[in-house]
Formats: sequence, C-alpha cells, structure tokens
Amino acid sequence: MNNRFHKGAILAGSLGLAVSQAAAETAHIFWKDLRPQTQAVAEDANLPMVAAKLPDHGETLSLNLQDKTIQLAGYALPVDRDGDLVYQFLLVPWTGACSHMPTPPPNQIVLVTPTKPYKMTQAYEPVSVTGVLNPGMEKSQLFILDGVSIVQSGYTVRKAEVASVDSVPDTVTLPVNSPWNLLLNKKKN
Repeated sequence: MNNRFHKGAILAGSLGLAVSQAAAETAHIFWKDLRPQTQAVAEDANLPMVAAKLPDHGETLSLNLQDKTIQLAGYALPVDRDGDLVYQFLLVPWTGACSHMPTPPPNQIVLVTPTKPYKMTQAYEPVSVTGVLNPGMEKSQLFILDGVSIVQSGYTVRKAEVASVDSVPDTVTLPVNSPWNLLLNKKKN
C-alpha cells in the first residue's frame, strides 16, 4: 500500500471520528432549558412571564449549559445588519418579541454572532443555531419601528452555525388578537 495513501486514510478516518464525536456532543436544547424550572410561565397568551414580574427579573441563568455546544431553534431578530446580511442577531422564542410583543426575560434571549454573515429574508425568520453557549448578561441596541430599544440577553453564542428551519419545535403560541399575527397572516396571503 502506498504510504501517503495509508497516512491519508488514517487522517481522514480520524477527522471523521472527530466530526461524529462533535456532533454527538451537541446538546439539542429547548427554551425551557434556559430558565429555572421554578420560573413561572404566564397563563394568558401562553407567553413566558415578562421580566419585570419575575422575582429575579429573569436574570437566573442555566449555568449547567455553560461552555457546552448546543443547538436551539428560535426566531432571529437582527441587531447588526447590512441589507439582507446579518452579522449579529437576538434569538427569541416567539415572533414579535421585543418589538410588537413583550420582551422575553433575559434568560429567554440569546445574542448570536454567526461564523459568517447570515442572509436573512425577513425579521423573525425561524432558524437553528449551533455553537458554544455562554451565560452572561449582554445589552444590545435594537432599531425597531417605534425607535431604539435596549434589550438584555442572558446568553451568547459566538461563531455560531445558523440554518433556516421550517418551524420551531417549542414555539410560544401567540394570542389570536396579537398585532404580530395580523402582520404574519398578511405576508402569507
């Protein structure tokens, strides 16, 4: 057997093993995994409680996920963009969060920096984010229709792989009378 071929086969086999181990070590998490199990969930509108109503203001984070590679699906709200290229965004559990609906508690917001700019077709596009989760409060300045808003996130994922998804498995259902539902229905028609 050619020695170069043999070394190449061993290297390729080792790389394949490393890739499959990394994939096996990715924790597929849900929004509930980012908040304490004891944190109340609002009864009306099926939305998590607004931060101001929580005893800890939603600042209690899940430290058992620190430095772990996770995959989480949610809705992308651009923070830093140039046209349709997004350099940083907030990942939130429901459409309209932070602009037309209540802002989720910090432990339900992830600040995401993709490895490469993500081409986004619309705000609140459903995406899946894979990367290393780091707990820690960050403030982001959002430019929304009503003006500028400062939003606090409880987690960051830098160098994230971002992929478009059809749906978010644990999405929060918006109330029928939500203004955001009216806008979404107009886009579909």
